[in-house]
Amino acid sequence: MDFPKFILGDNTDFPNAQFVIHTDFPRFILNLENDEVQWLEDFDQHDQKELETEAEQLMQEAYDFYDREVSRYEE
Repeated sequence: MDFPKFILGDNTDFPNAQFVIHTDFPRFILNLENDEVQWLEDFDQHDQKELETEAEQLMQEAYDFYDREVSRYEE
């Protein structure tokens, strides 16, 4: 089954939070309410260095995805 790269999520237990779920490696959930990131991968030393270089770009892509999706609801 194919999944989109990003998915929006919410939960009534966290009424003020919106989440962006990244489904590709490295998988993560970004809480847009407080910018907290939960990584869903275990990283070794090599991965950690790669992650540091990619994390900023991945977060920007997640925020851009959220902005795009919200703008589509407002149309």
